[in-house]
Amino acid sequence: MTNEIRLIIDGVEVHTQPGKTVIQAAMDAGLYIPYLCYYPDMKPYGACRMCVVEIEGRRGTPASCTEPAANGMVVSTQSSVVQELRQGVMELLLSEHPHGCLTCHRVELCGPQDVCLRHVSVNDRCVICPKNERCELKDTVRFVGMDMDTPLNYNYRNLQVEVSDPFYDRDYNLCIVCARCVRACEEIRGDSAIAVIERSGTALVGTSFGASLLESGCEFCGACIDVCPTGALVERDFKWEKAVQTVNTVCTLCPVGCQVKLEVDKKDRSIRTIGEIDAPANHGQLCFRGKFGMDFVNHRRRLKMPMVRREGELTEVSWDEALNVVAEKLARYKGREFASLAAPGLPNEDAYLLQKFTRMSMGTNNVDMTSNTRPELLEVLGDILGYQAATGSIWDVEQAQAILVVASNTTEDHNVAAIPVKRAVKSGSRLVVVDPREVELTRYADLWLRPKPGTESTLIGGILRVISDESLEDHDFMTQNCDNLNEYHGGLWNFDLARVEEITGVSEDQVRKAARILAKAEMTAILYALDNIDADNRSSLVGALVNLALVTGNLGKSGGGLYPLLRGANEQGARDVGCSPNVSPILNQALQEAWGSALPPEQGLSVQEMIDGIHGQDIKAMLIVGDYHGLLNNEVKGALEALKELDFLVIQGLFEDDLTELADVVLPDSAFAERHGTVTNMERRVQRLHPAKQSPGENRPGWWTIAHLAHKMGFAGFNYPDVASVFDEISRAVPQYAGMSYELNDSVQGLQWPLAGSDSPITNVLYSQGFPDGKVKLRALDYHAIAQGESRGQSLILAPGRVLHQPERPMEIVKSGGSNTIVRVEYIGIHPEDALDLNISEGEKVEVVMISGERLPMTVEFLPDLPKGIATNTSLFGQLMVELQASRDPLKMFKLPSLPLTPVSLERVT
Repeated sequence: MTNEIRLIIDGVEVHTQPGKTVIQAAMDAGLYIPYLCYYPDMKPYGACRMCVVEIEGRRGTPASCTEPAANGMVVSTQSSVVQELRQGVMELLLSEHPHGCLTCHRVELCGPQDVCLRHVSVNDRCVICPKNERCELKDTVRFVGMDMDTPLNYNYRNLQVEVSDPFYDRDYNLCIVCARCVRACEEIRGDSAIAVIERSGTALVGTSFGASLLESGCEFCGACIDVCPTGALVERDFKWEKAVQTVNTVCTLCPVGCQVKLEVDKKDRSIRTIGEIDAPANHGQLCFRGKFGMDFVNHRRRLKMPMVRREGELTEVSWDEALNVVAEKLARYKGREFASLAAPGLPNEDAYLLQKFTRMSMGTNNVDMTSNTRPELLEVLGDILGYQAATGSIWDVEQAQAILVVASNTTEDHNVAAIPVKRAVKSGSRLVVVDPREVELTRYADLWLRPKPGTESTLIGGILRVISDESLEDHDFMTQNCDNLNEYHGGLWNFDLARVEEITGVSEDQVRKAARILAKAEMTAILYALDNIDADNRSSLVGALVNLALVTGNLGKSGGGLYPLLRGANEQGARDVGCSPNVSPILNQALQEAWGSALPPEQGLSVQEMIDGIHGQDIKAMLIVGDYHGLLNNEVKGALEALKELDFLVIQGLFEDDLTELADVVLPDSAFAERHGTVTNMERRVQRLHPAKQSPGENRPGWWTIAHLAHKMGFAGFNYPDVASVFDEISRAVPQYAGMSYELNDSVQGLQWPLAGSDSPITNVLYSQGFPDGKVKLRALDYHAIAQGESRGQSLILAPGRVLHQPERPMEIVKSGGSNTIVRVEYIGIHPEDALDLNISEGEKVEVVMISGERLPMTVEFLPDLPKGIATNTSLFGQLMVELQASRDPLKMFKLPSLPLTPVSLERVT
């Protein structure tokens, strides 16, 4: 390898690359050097001095975590000088940490109920520590070879154990002040919720603001817990439980697709989730969902047996009997009267067989995902560029010099995907956010554009106009890769900036600034969720964003590109394998060849069209597979009422709920932690699921159910002995998955489609070799189609926001039932002219009347920079965590409240 460094560590020749430290070179070679403050992916700290080494020809004992590896270096990690120094440092550490057991020869034989022969106080015993048997400090003590007796005594700090904040406990009596947690929060996550503080002359770790995590801006990701080497920070649930096995799998709670290590105890319960540090999808990071939201797999209310409705009541039956009922009833509803829906996290194999069953056996294209409420996010990309997918890997965004985020609450809905954005900004990247709401990323933004709702396409059109007028386009890229240039430029003439400002409420100056930031950067990444954009405006907005990526030359290279932030955990994979009402012509042809029969010719119905079709008696029977929370929280409008009108409804899920109350047959599903399969994340990465625990009863995965149902109904082509055989068919039938195998996906890397050759190199960046059909067509923006109806004279529109921290707003932490909660005055911000029209004064108390009839007491504040017609209220993320902690709903992490734009009225409090 070019510029390879060779050094000797304890007599072993080690090869490494320039820029790596001695400890990194040793770890890469499988050699162990003890450490406590060092942690991968964090900057060298050199505080604990456990990793000191001797280097031939050098004086002193440098810390290997800060010492750069050099060619020809000869390193000793176990010399007498090094060992003596480590033992001395460890004695000092143990003087500030309970160590009665750490220096006892009986520790491996001792249990929590045993009488301590040394009469060590309870607070000093490892066996009562929640991290007993998984403590890095204990392992380091053993490796260093400490004497069984230490001359230094430990004085218990008598600090209050913090147990009132959501999800995890903090016992700083056990803290060794390695500052890993502080550095993980700041360096890896881009936050600053915790810090090293001084208390009574002693350095300790604490909250950056106040005494509670709720007031310090914590996002409850658990990164600090995962890096803590002692029991100072631990998850509250299953705090004392010990793991008997650890299994790698993939979190299916959002489309980032984080790889996790699930720890399972002797009672076959999933007790802890830890991010896989080597996984490129998440680099060891998780969010509050993945860290604290997995307990639903253990819940006692899980469905365990099939049930059939008889005389109005659901009655437990065998699988054979349940499938016989389903087969008999569904045979009456072939064709357009039947529809099927897949859950957001349904694995690829289940989604593939569901659409195959729907098309091949039931004769209809009425198949979709319950989360597919914003299909334009991907469909427009496919229409213009060729692939319905993100163009790069999400962590490459950290390399971008400019980032545009459009209509997305990224830090909550796609939490780990926000990390490279925040890290990029802290490294000097410029961030532009387009959103009328105040969300966490607006606090990192160089430029926050708050257009009137429905005018976002006009705003992007104005940015494109400035880029064209100031000749900021990448002309070489456009000439080589783009058609329709004359029509595109002709359409821009309508986007006069004065008119754009009038329509959007964003000033000409801000539009120009945004255009220059985005166009002058060598690499610009565009992230968009469109979670508050009307369906009528999404297609034009995505088209404008694609134009922006093309004219600035930001496709086909790492760090730039387009990143649609999808709703469903496996929405990318389900769409890839055909689980959508309208597949591309290429996939249509491929499926016909694989199945040996033509697909139904009629256009299929989307999820919302299906629900609407039930009311019109077009849809009479439905099969829903997986967790269907989008149907319960009104993401799909009117779903619950419509499903009551079906002649026959079959649901396969995890729990009884409002939907199973409507079902004629209920089938128990397997949770992600109980099954094999694959899922594809938002960056096209296909990853393997592995079972960590047993299903609680007669639960079966969806692919098994569909295959056996097809067999009951007499349909050929569904004979699959296992899930691997289903994926093998997918790799043959789906062009993007060509060359993949079930075994190839079984690594922490996963595989990003399409594979580029016989050696199966993954494709990190799409379009690096050009576009599939040659040149692509820039969309000519139709100004009149975009602008019409944008000023609709609606009532006040509430744009609710949510952020981690608002230090400018007074707040109080109050205990309720032993748990901390937030008490503060909530404000409704409006434009002064709107207040004048409503005859409302600043500081006046009002009730905000929601469209549902709910009334929220707030205090008025004037925001002159806010567009007229918009009201805004920004709540704290910490309060949401309090509510989640208190919720008894096993699927609470699936049902997080979103931040939709909604009409409201203000009524003065008399």
